Amino acid sequence: MAQNIHPTAYIAPNVELGDNSTIGPFAVIESGAVLGHSCQIGAHAVVHGHVKLGSGNILHPHAVLGGLPQDTGFKPETVSWLKIGDNNVFREGFTAHRATKVDSETLIGSGCYFMNNSHVAHDCTIGNNTIFANNVAIGGHVEVGNNVFMGGAVVVHQFCRVGSYAIVQGTTGLNMDVIPFMLIGGRPARHYRLNTVGLRRAGITGDRYNVLSSAFRLLKNKQNIDDLEETPEVKHLKEWLALKSKRGTHGFIDITK
Repeated sequence: MAQNIHPTAYIAPNVELGDNSTIGPFAVIESGAVLGHSCQIGAHAVVHGHVKLGSGNILHPHAVLGGLPQDTGFKPETVSWLKIGDNNVFREGFTAHRATKVDSETLIGSGCYFMNNSHVAHDCTIGNNTIFANNVAIGGHVEVGNNVFMGGAVVVHQFCRVGSYAIVQGTTGLNMDVIPFMLIGGRPARHYRLNTVGLRRAGITGDRYNVLSSAFRLLKNKQNIDDLEETPEVKHLKEWLALKSKRGTHGFIDITK
């Protein structure tokens, strides 16, 4: 159980600390927090007590996990959680808040990268292998899928959904849902085309890509995609579209103008 804990770090009683932990100067880990193996907690970083952190996570200096929700009706004695998977990177100044309801969770998956000063609000769900660039801020109850890239200074209204494999152009404001596999940007935000680079990197090429391209054209023309070949991507797209949206979905750019 090798540990590397700086003498100025504060680790409260009743903390579960995994093997091979590294805790930097003046870091704070509050009572009740759970940390998996091989986590690195940077200088002045804070892990509050209602956090369940997986293995291999890296917190850079001044990152804060599990703070109180920014909800004026929230009662601090409420037992809720921030639950995080494995092998994520949280850069300087990152913040994520725990959920608002009793025994509920704000969820962050595995393999994500959160750049400096980005923020995940209460009751959000973030998938795996997703990247937030600098200063991204998402409101409460937002759902972000797998393999999403959020450009710098993107902001997302509460209760929106951002589908898997989407890419959001920097400085975009989202107040409606983003369809999976697509690139979105502009003011107001509009879907431009498929996320070609992200799909190629994920191995979604050839016929699989062509079917998605057909789906994009049909959706842009307000037609249904029921008759398309049901590749894994189209199946996911159909299921995502079938779920009830709380905010509606952003439209498509009109290239005829």
